[in-house]
Amino acid sequence: MTDVAANVARVRERIAAAARRSGRRAEEVTLVAVTKGVDLPRILAAVTCGVTDFGENRVQEAVPKITASRAQGLRTARWHMVGHLQRNKARAAVQVFEVVHSVDSAALAAALSQRAAASGRVVEALVQVNVAGERQKFGVAPDALLSLLQAAAGLPALRMIGLMTVAPRSDDPQVARTVFRRLRELRDDMTQAGATPSLKHLSMGMSDDFEIGVEEGATLVRIGRALFGPAHAL
Repeated sequence: MTDVAANVARVRERIAAAARRSGRRAEEVTLVAVTKGVDLPRILAAVTCGVTDFGENRVQEAVPKITASRAQGLRTARWHMVGHLQRNKARAAVQVFEVVHSVDSAALAAALSQRAAASGRVVEALVQVNVAGERQKFGVAPDALLSLLQAAAGLPALRMIGLMTVAPRSDDPQVARTVFRRLRELRDDMTQAGATPSLKHLSMGMSDDFEIGVEEGATLVRIGRALFGPAHAL
């Protein structure tokens, strides 16, 4: 069985080192343990190591898993939707997730707000930006970001807190660095434009590139394989 405790410690050390290299504090970065394909015992093992935030890629896998975890007393964890979310899954998503990283249209933002309001909740969200312009990736184009943030600004039960991106897979670390730096610049541009009161978070970096993400300003890193083993997709 994967040694989750050792992996969590190792990843935290790497986050701390990357933070120091960029003049930041490790406490500024939240580790989101992505549990796609991960069973409940390994999730609970991560909890015992102090992990508080968990991510899932698909609503249909997340709902029974989160329900089971809460039934076993895991009620303090914050669950993040980190994969693509279809509008018809908005109702189920707001029932189990505190944060959605993958808002990529005004229609999805409106659906999440409507479903959250009906449940008496407010959901935090990030806009997924396709910085690299990859055709196979989800996310809004950088030049469409401002209009999406403006459309979401008046939604009563959705609070925009940041931006998310996925870097292209590459052996050249400069590829990820360029994408992550551009996301940070976009966040700063949107803040200057007054598009939203606060875009505090940058969700960028996965198992292969999270240290670069931290060096470029990530506040949320989405890590699966480096914590839970090679069968993991992230």
